[in-house]
This record gives sequence, structure tokens and C-alpha cells, in this order.
Amino acid sequence: MTVETKLPYDQEYISQFSQNHKEPEWMKSLRLQALEKAAALPMPKPDKTNITNWNFSNFKHEAAGEPIQSLDELPQEIKVFLDLENTEQNLVIQRNHSVAYASLSPKLKEQGVILTDIYTAMAEHGELVQRYYMKDAVGVDENRMTALHAALMNGGVFVYVPKNVTVEEPLQSIFWQEDAEAASFNHVIVVAEANSSLTYVENYISHNQEEETVANIVTEVIAHDNAKVSFGAVDNFAEGTTAYINRRGVAYRDAVIDWALGQMNDGNTVSENITHLIGDNSVSNAKTVTVGRGKQSQNFTAKIVNHGLQSDGYILQHGVMKDSATSVFNGIGKIEHGASKSNAEQESRVLMLSKDARGDANPILLIDEDDVTAGHAASVGRVDPLQLYYLMSRGISKQEAERLVIHGFLAPVVTQIPIKAVREQLTEVIERKVY
Repeated sequence: MTVETKLPYDQEYISQFSQNHKEPEWMKSLRLQALEKAAALPMPKPDKTNITNWNFSNFKHEAAGEPIQSLDELPQEIKVFLDLENTEQNLVIQRNHSVAYASLSPKLKEQGVILTDIYTAMAEHGELVQRYYMKDAVGVDENRMTALHAALMNGGVFVYVPKNVTVEEPLQSIFWQEDAEAASFNHVIVVAEANSSLTYVENYISHNQEEETVANIVTEVIAHDNAKVSFGAVDNFAEGTTAYINRRGVAYRDAVIDWALGQMNDGNTVSENITHLIGDNSVSNAKTVTVGRGKQSQNFTAKIVNHGLQSDGYILQHGVMKDSATSVFNGIGKIEHGASKSNAEQESRVLMLSKDARGDANPILLIDEDDVTAGHAASVGRVDPLQLYYLMSRGISKQEAERLVIHGFLAPVVTQIPIKAVREQLTEVIERKVY
């Protein structure tokens, strides 16, 4: 049996969709070529995870969302992600596949910073978008899912920070799947030019517990020489969403890309977070936490490839599994030939809260250079009874002691989320999923 990905979308549909969004000719051509390639390309093959019966074809491709005039109009479930006391919000809210709200401070606009939806970016900054769209980080023809993403892209944002500009306040996007059947083929591009820095945080939220749909998301982060990008995300798709999430980074000389990802989906999920350290002295820290529950199956791959001299990659993955959830954590450090004096470190740990939960931590080091350092650590187990005993001996109940141990286990990533409201919401999601 093969995964069913036959779609009711042909070249005529794609051409009309592109025309309706007033896209440039290069994007229309890219879409049509991608659709043509998709059928012949293989599906991704996540290690130790059978995706044969996962839903990748049942979804609604277009769903409009109403705009809002003020953040006060948002429901509480969206407000919790925002710092409402901040009068200057650098924010894009996508409601289904429409922009509901967009704001960027006048100061950042004057400095040439761009934070806008992907369609506006193509209209107003077409050459920039074309320069980076599925070029350096993710290729259209990597597999059937990347090709389908390129053909059916229906939302996303474009972030650009010019040379020598430091953005102090976080830039934020919220992707709000209000229509239970709406699919998310979002494309996010974050570009930091030389000697610039920024923090970007995104949130995905849906409530389709029973209705089936798909999230096929691609993110490309490009950090040029001596640039720094801090990327935070909280993914919270409901049980009905099958998610394929591909986040990639490319770091040039002396550049830094830091990832802090809270993967809190309730549906089946494949997530890849891959960073290429192209330049000498480039650095990436990739940190991920997840909580699995119910019968969901998840596969997470964090990979850092060292190409440049003295480049430094560190992977940290912590997961908590309950009920009969299963998760595979692949941590891959690869040092290419010629990347001497580089470092690849990784740590993957899984905490299981029930007898039917399953976790698999796979540390992988691929070293093609002699003069390097590398190391890995991996563990799968249950809550340490000695930790519980220590806390309970001080008058704390068993449930509260277990709660404190779990939060401490996930804290190395949760604390790295740069927006306080998002950090607090991630903590609340963890509480809800665990208890």
C-alpha cells in the first residue's frame, strides 16, 4: 500500500489560483512545474515511522478569513499569544488563508525591515522573494511533500532585515486555522543580511478534533555573514491535522541561528529541523520540546551539518509521552570533510508517563573530518522515583512532584521562547496535555 496523495487540483486550478492572487509569472511557473514533478517523486521516509495510512489528501485548499481592525476583537485563545501592553506590535495574523491583521513599527519600516504576508511580499519585493524562495534551504524536488508544498502554497510570511540593522523587539506571526477543514501550506522566509540580528516567533493553532486536514509547512531561515537569528515557534495543531513541517536554516560566516521549538500538535506529525553551517565560525543551537498523547505518532529529526571551519552545532531534544503515543527523535550531527576544528553535540531524552507510551531516541554522528570534537547523549525512561521521593519528603504531593519534574525536564527549551506571553502559553499547553 502507498500513501494516498492524489489531489483534486490540476494545472488549470493552480494557474487560476496564482492569477487570483496576482502572483508574478515566476511563481506561477514554479507552481506548475512543482505540480508536474510531484507525482513522480517519492514520499518522505521518516525513520521507524509508518506514514502509509496518514491523511495527506483530504483537505480544503482555500478558506478566507475576516480582517480585524483591533486586537481587542480577537478571541481569548489568540490574545494569549500577544503582549497586549506593547503599543507597537510587530505582528502578522493570518486567519485561515487571509491576512486579518498586520502591523510594523514606523522605526523598523524606516530602517528597511520587512514583515509582511507572502503575497504582499511578492507584489512589493518580488526580486527579494524570488532570490530566496526554495533556493538555498529547501528544494522543490526533494520529495513529493516539498513539491506539493511549492504547488499549493497558500499563505505565510516574509521577514527581511537589512545589513547592520538590529531589531530589538521580537517579530511575530500567528497562523490561526479557524476553518476546521482548511489546510496550511504556509511558507515562511526569514532573511538576516550581514551584521544584522532579529528574533522571530510564530504560533500555529487549530481546533479540528474530528475534521481531517493537512499542514504542509516550509520555513527557510538565511543568516548572512555575522548575522544572528533567534527563531521561536509553538505548533499546536489539533488532532485532525496531519502535519509535515520542514524548517531549514543556512548560516554563513560568523552567523548564528538558534531554534527554540515547542511541538505540541495532537495529530500525527513529521517534523524536520535542519541547519547547514556553511560559513567558518558559524553556530546553531537547535532545541525542541514535545508532549505526545492519545494515539498520535510523531517523528522528529534535528540535524546540523558542519561545512565551515570551527563551526559549532548543538542539538537538544526533550519529549514527554503519555497514553499510547509514540515518538521517534533523531538527532543527527554531520561534520563534512574540510570542516576542521568543528564541534557537533547532541542530547535527546524521552520521558514516558504510561506503560503504553513509546519513545525512541536515536543519536547519530557522521564524521568525515579528523580534527573535530563530537559527542552525544540519549535516554528513554520514566520519571525518576528518587526525584519524586525527594520532593514528596518535603511535603509535596505525588502529582505536584511529578508536575515539577516534568516542567524541569522541558524547561531548557521553554525558557528560550523570547516572548513572555508565548512562553506562558506554551507552559499552559504543556499543563493541559500532561494533565
